[in-house]
Amino acid sequence: MMVLYSGTTCPFSHRCRFVLFEKGMDFEIRDIDLYNKPEDISVMNPYGQVPILVERDLILYESNIINEYIDERFPHPQLMPADPVMRARTRLFLYNFEKELFIHVAALEDRTARHDEKRLDAARAAIRDRLSQLAPLLLKNKYMLGEEFTMLDVAMAPLLWRLDHYGIELPKTAAPIQKYAERIFSRPAYIEALTPSEKVMRR
Repeated sequence: MMVLYSGTTCPFSHRCRFVLFEKGMDFEIRDIDLYNKPEDISVMNPYGQVPILVERDLILYESNIINEYIDERFPHPQLMPADPVMRARTRLFLYNFEKELFIHVAALEDRTARHDEKRLDAARAAIRDRLSQLAPLLLKNKYMLGEEFTMLDVAMAPLLWRLDHYGIELPKTAAPIQKYAERIFSRPAYIEALTPSEKVMRR
């Protein structure tokens, strides 16, 4: 059985929990205290971070790598496009999201930056501006790639859920992003994947 070592408030762990519930398979989630991690976390992941997926003698870390493995191992429902060109484009989108959005999420999650208001405000502004740029795409699309729910939507969901928590207010022009977020949040797997600590992040 797969075991996911997951932070109860970690947006990257949240992605992996979401995929596991979408697949509707047997797995175990082990909650990790992000501020008092067990020693074996650093043994399994040299960077000392969660999420970590363990299956027999396989140990994986980094949420996008874990999620692609789960998707290939349990292909229904398929979350990465079947077409190689679309799959490559999806990977590029995921890479861009990490560089343009989630690098700023990491700053907002960094406990050592709590008193660095300049850095936090810059991170909030960067996320707000980048999400606003995505809004026109979601005027006509149900999901990021069109009508099909994919790994891109999985990657975005934890950030969209935490906007209030991070103190990010989107402009009115980004209304399509809010509607898109509600479509994801209404998925049964999304609701199941939320931890009690995450449920209270949204008003």
